[in-house]
Amino acid sequence: MMFTGIIQGTGRLRTWEPTTSSGRMTIASSLPSQLHSRIGDSIAVNGICLTVIDYNDHAFNVDVMPETTQRTNLQQLHPGAMVNLEPALLSTQRLDGHFVLGHVDMTVPVTQITEEENAVRIRFALPARYQLEVVEKGSVAVNGVSLTVTAATATEFEVSLIPHTLHQTNLGQLGVGELVNVETDVLGKYVNGRMNNDSNQSN
Repeated sequence: MMFTGIIQGTGRLRTWEPTTSSGRMTIASSLPSQLHSRIGDSIAVNGICLTVIDYNDHAFNVDVMPETTQRTNLQQLHPGAMVNLEPALLSTQRLDGHFVLGHVDMTVPVTQITEEENAVRIRFALPARYQLEVVEKGSVAVNGVSLTVTAATATEFEVSLIPHTLHQTNLGQLGVGELVNVETDVLGKYVNGRMNNDSNQSN
């Protein structure tokens, strides 16, 4: 499945026990109902590709396996938390963001939040193994939101958010130290993989 990082709605966790590594999550949202989703459809929750197992006009359910919990920020979420939602991309839809797979690469903390006129700059830690995949002016998905990297160093990267993004997603509620899900650009993954393969072959 493919996503674009353009959030189409938010939901609130109704039931979820983050102290366990797996289980069923209920999210209060009418989005699947509005889109006439089918059971088995994919939906990105905070950038995590999950499967709709049932829904009604007010909520939907997804099952979460241990691998997903361990690799994402779901462990820190509690009932009432806001999550970003995006249904899978249809072949007939316009691609407004960038190609997002819904496979979270890392969870990283917010290190700094700075207001700048009509924007907010947010800085995140950047693990060394992902440095080659996060570059200035490149794309990155943070909690499922397609964003442009405005700055990148050896240990951190930064994005700048307009008021619309702050109001329409849960990024406007972030605080310093909070963990976010990050998926690097799939093009960066392939380039980085090719570079590593070339390096290995030359040794």
